[in-house]
Amino acid sequence: MLQYPKNKLAQLVIKACEFYEVKTLVISPGSRNAPLTIGFVNHPEMETLSVVDERSAAFFALGIAQQTQKPMAVVCTSGSALLNYYPAIAEAFYSQIPLIVISADRPKHMIDIADGQTIRQENVFANHSLFNANLVEGNEFLQANKKLLEEAFQTALHQKGPVHINVPFDDPLYELVPAMEDFNFTEIQKNAKSLLNEIPLAVNELQQFADIWNSSTKKMVLFGENFPDELIQTQLAHFTKDASVIVLTEVSSNVSHSKFINCIDKIIFPLDNQQLEELKSEILLTFGGMIVSKKVKEFLRNHPPRHHWHISKTIAPNTYFCLNHHFKISPELFFSQFFFLTKSKESSYQTNWLQLKNHRINAHQAYLKDGIFADLKVFEIVLESLPMQSMLQLSNSSVIRYAQLFDINPAIQVFCNRGTSGIDGSTSTAIGAAFANPKQTIFITGDVSFFYDQTALWNQYIPKNFRIMLINNQGGGIFRFIPGPSSTNVLDYFETPHQLSAEYLCKMYGFEYEKAQNESELKSSLIKFYEDSGQPKLLEIVTPRTQNDVILKAYFKSL
Repeated sequence: MLQYPKNKLAQLVIKACEFYEVKTLVISPGSRNAPLTIGFVNHPEMETLSVVDERSAAFFALGIAQQTQKPMAVVCTSGSALLNYYPAIAEAFYSQIPLIVISADRPKHMIDIADGQTIRQENVFANHSLFNANLVEGNEFLQANKKLLEEAFQTALHQKGPVHINVPFDDPLYELVPAMEDFNFTEIQKNAKSLLNEIPLAVNELQQFADIWNSSTKKMVLFGENFPDELIQTQLAHFTKDASVIVLTEVSSNVSHSKFINCIDKIIFPLDNQQLEELKSEILLTFGGMIVSKKVKEFLRNHPPRHHWHISKTIAPNTYFCLNHHFKISPELFFSQFFFLTKSKESSYQTNWLQLKNHRINAHQAYLKDGIFADLKVFEIVLESLPMQSMLQLSNSSVIRYAQLFDINPAIQVFCNRGTSGIDGSTSTAIGAAFANPKQTIFITGDVSFFYDQTALWNQYIPKNFRIMLINNQGGGIFRFIPGPSSTNVLDYFETPHQLSAEYLCKMYGFEYEKAQNESELKSSLIKFYEDSGQPKLLEIVTPRTQNDVILKAYFKSL
């Protein structure tokens, strides 16, 4: 039976995906990518998913890779289709997610001659891709193309990020053969995450840093976004035994301990410069992904530590403008070595932070006790209602910042697109994550983010246990809180007020819909919201547009 592309270049790309264990691909429709589409769909070991909107498709793939921790591929036709991948590629670049972008292209002689559906595709993502494999048409170039593919896949797998493979096809596109040729590719380490595959740091070198650590009385460990990891949880808990160490985490760090500072903004927002200076550390040790808290960035930039060390196998961003050293190793292996060289130090540093934490918790609870129905109250109710062992996906802007103010049950895994912190693909990413993870996924989103990415719902792979909580405050509420926009006469251009509702979108895309406009309606709706259903569900929670910022400012003042 004829079921594979006759085109040798298409066969080479498909075999490369097979060899490097790219098992799942998200394909968007088109004709120029027909040789790839036919080959991938008919491959017995490939899972192929069809998503029409390329921007949504790329974020959907990103969400799958986020959960599986394995490379994902996206495949599109030529022309502007490719450019719609860019937001997700930038997110994958900064979040270090291996995304294999495979674009079909027109032959080189057809570019820039006013032919249809052609753009300059080669190196189009150069600023945000780890490698660009511009393949060349013709069987005489197969060996050179094979080397480019090897480098592309190995780069994506080892360096953890997006690569772009551009594949030109001339007509005919639909010629078929019964089988594909075999190609010999270069083997790479399959289990790159294993600590056994890493080279430990030289003990003599590490001892120099341990000596500085052991003589310091104020040490801060700041842990950013991270996939849930029991070993990291255990290692960070070890720090709490040292009175001179405080551990700061975020909601997406996915670790928990009573002695961690897990709501950073709530702790440091009310502090003046003198108080912040007293709390500054001598050593800052950072690892993990992006940090959400703007306040902790301001704190560390204005009150820098003497030493800032960052742990990562790949990158070391100088976020706080005081980076001294980059340990090029995984955090897990670093701590397994470092702890043997460190000693506890008498200090009141941890105690001072924890006393502040307890004070803020009491003030937080007192303010919320009789709080009126607005965004802040909604997050209190919603976060307490989440089912155990569920997965929480958060959109950007106000949503992630509100979530940072609350304790979330440690049994719940939390994720957010913080690579570029954009709103453009939050829903699509959450759906991809839900597709890849059998746990019930709850996605909390703001209205602007949701309506911006509404084609995310045009997806046949949305699990029935997927739940969306849409907090609709009729505009970009964050622009009423941050200083600047409200002092101008063009606030509507920042805030984008609207009267949109998700009700008819839910009817069109097959979601169960419910609406809550006050506290009693919200609590009543939540009773059945998480229950099994034959459809995914969306709960639209309407909050007062002009009161949310007033309430949030009063909340911080009360702390």
